[in-house]
Amino acid sequence: MKPFEVSWTPDLFDTVRARVAAYEFAPAPDGDGWTTGSDPAFLRRLQEYWLNRYDRSEALERLNRFSQFRAVVDGVGLHFVHLLGESGGRRPLLMTHGWPGSFREFWRVAEPLAYPSRFGGRAEDAFDLVIPSLPNFGFSDHPSETVDQARTADLFDKLMREVLGYRTYRAHGGDWGALVTSLLALRHSESLESIHLTMIFPQPAGGPQGEAETEWAKRMEGIEKELGAYRHLQGSKPQSLSWLVGNDPMRQASWIVERYHDWSDRRERSFEEVFTLDELIDTAMIYHATGAFHTSIRYYSEAMKKGLRQLKPGERVEVPTAFACFPGDPLHPWPPRSYAERAFAVSRWTQMPQGGHFAALEAPELLVEDLRDWARSPA
Repeated sequence: MKPFEVSWTPDLFDTVRARVAAYEFAPAPDGDGWTTGSDPAFLRRLQEYWLNRYDRSEALERLNRFSQFRAVVDGVGLHFVHLLGESGGRRPLLMTHGWPGSFREFWRVAEPLAYPSRFGGRAEDAFDLVIPSLPNFGFSDHPSETVDQARTADLFDKLMREVLGYRTYRAHGGDWGALVTSLLALRHSESLESIHLTMIFPQPAGGPQGEAETEWAKRMEGIEKELGAYRHLQGSKPQSLSWLVGNDPMRQASWIVERYHDWSDRRERSFEEVFTLDELIDTAMIYHATGAFHTSIRYYSEAMKKGLRQLKPGERVEVPTAFACFPGDPLHPWPPRSYAERAFAVSRWTQMPQGGHFAALEAPELLVEDLRDWARSPA
């Protein structure tokens, strides 16, 4: 376990800026906005900000805000934030991101969770936070043989228990983080007190049952046709996307920010009110500068190949599971609770008033409050 800092050099920034400046915009229909892909007007604003206002020293200060480390676990180097809060080591919480997220995704919630008394909360609600970068992502290793979600769960359990010395812990996740957290509960139930998810992943065996679940499944079929193209490409031909975007930071960013736009809750706020340009470019830089854009998208094909997206007949997560149901995720509207109960031992089902796919960024106060309430219960 060695201390780690993000240390992007001026030369790296100069190289990235030169590539951003050289980006040639493809022809786009007038007035289409986001309907057929990333909005060209937004991409031009992003490019201008990246070239003229995105500051290296400020970016490094943001990314190094909390203590980070790397440790080799079963031959795989894992990068992680370890934030010792007011709990003094007594309440460990593993937080796992998805795609196209990163450890940076939890910056708005990390300090309130670790030091609640600084934000008007109670010290006894504090957590020790462990926020890893998934293998194949960010500053974790990118093995030539992609680490799948099941092996990720095994690595994270060893990180928590053998590297950091926690006997038991709680875990939270969304997107791929929800699948990794659920697989932790399936494969290492003795390690976990409870899990907290913002997405039902994996899905129960047997498909939808009953009228309400069938109606939800039909709705999902329509959403998959409209928003699922990225998933089919990354799940079947990820290398085709790699060849297409190459080492161009603007091409990679256009693919990433489209997901942030399409999956966020924009019912009451505009896209640029939900996320800052610094947050979006920080994320694009993490994917570009580490080469993780190419290795992370293979996580999809691995899950498809291994059949990890759905539970096998007879499988069920028996670790007590809390769901925080953020209603503004256009990609994954929530099914009836009965659907979740076939796959999980549901101990808590919280209907949130707002927030979308990226809960920690979109509705941080709601997520913090729900995590605190969940952890006060015995399970």
